Amino acid sequence: MHLIGEDRAEMLDYVPAQLRVRVIRRPRYGCRACEEAVVQAAAPERPIDGGMATEALLAHVLVNKYSDHLPLYRQAQIFARQGVTLDRSTLCHWVGRACWWLAPLHELVLSTVLTSPKVFADDTTLPVLDPGRGRTKTGRLWCYAVDNRPWCGPGHPTAAYIYSEDRKGEHPQAHLRGFRGLLQVDGYAGFGRLVAEKANDGPQIAFCWAHVRRKFYDIHVANKSTLAEEALQRIAALYEIEADIRGVSAELRRATRQQRSRPLLEAMHTWLTQQLERISGRSTLAKAVRYALNHWNGLITYLDDGRLELDTNTVERAMRPIALGRKNSMFAGADSGGRHWAIVATLIQTAKLNHVEPLAWLTDVLERIVTGRTKQNELATLLPWNWKADKVVEAPSTA
Repeated sequence: MHLIGEDRAEMLDYVPAQLRVRVIRRPRYGCRACEEAVVQAAAPERPIDGGMATEALLAHVLVNKYSDHLPLYRQAQIFARQGVTLDRSTLCHWVGRACWWLAPLHELVLSTVLTSPKVFADDTTLPVLDPGRGRTKTGRLWCYAVDNRPWCGPGHPTAAYIYSEDRKGEHPQAHLRGFRGLLQVDGYAGFGRLVAEKANDGPQIAFCWAHVRRKFYDIHVANKSTLAEEALQRIAALYEIEADIRGVSAELRRATRQQRSRPLLEAMHTWLTQQLERISGRSTLAKAVRYALNHWNGLITYLDDGRLELDTNTVERAMRPIALGRKNSMFAGADSGGRHWAIVATLIQTAKLNHVEPLAWLTDVLERIVTGRTKQNELATLLPWNWKADKVVEAPSTA
């Protein structure tokens, strides 16, 4: 028999992940002529003093918890099935130590966001155990995000989170101290006070049309209100214009908005004012109309600056991973856990926004920081976009 051809088919297979033991051998050398002299290489740096976790294992735990939303107790169960017994408290200690190494990089990402000329801001709840009271308290995660791609602006998409124990307005004031750019937010009064106190020296506030739309949408779903339906149609017309100008320069976006969006908004303001006189002042619909009119100046700010968006969906999307993690983990074990959440969420979300694989990146970042190959003044080289650029290898020529 001789070969006359073959049929070839491919099937996707799965090889389970393997845990292995890394053995570090450090021989000792002595001189027969001078027995007191013993030479031995220094022990390599470890991410955890005396600990058994390597940088790769720490990165694996972080990505599982903060990207794939696997609580530590579930990870402990998975390790047990692989023959490795790890207590949840041990994993918690690993997370804390990893965050100690990563904290300077988190601060660098945050400062990068806050030096941008335009920032989105929002916050969300984070339940935290309150020892001694037998219940949880409500902490907050504040998110500051940048994405200038819709107007072909400079920089890279980034999201940075900061934890606080409550929602007092003093927190965004502290976070944004010195910020002088455009700040696009929802209607939270804490951001408004920030502008009022800074007067002409503070950021310029722009509000979000998605929050206005949401109020009318809820009313329409509840009782099929024709007024709410018309409001939704008027807002939809604004979004249609935005879809046409996404990805063009800020100057062209501004010119188009002045020509097409401004007349629609002027007509909408007149219509909303008229409807407010016709409906009950205590109705939910009246509250939605008053919300739009009370925030009107901030809602139309986007007309005069092509860098602004119609809504804050950029930061809303950055909040979704937090909501998923909160649903699975239920709560953070302490305020320190909330701060750890902010650090790792910042790094993982920023990596994803820049199409960088978080596990490979975090593993390399930890190895470089722990071993000292990357110094504190060189941390900028580890930012996802710089790291990605260093990893790019030109494809071999086929000529």
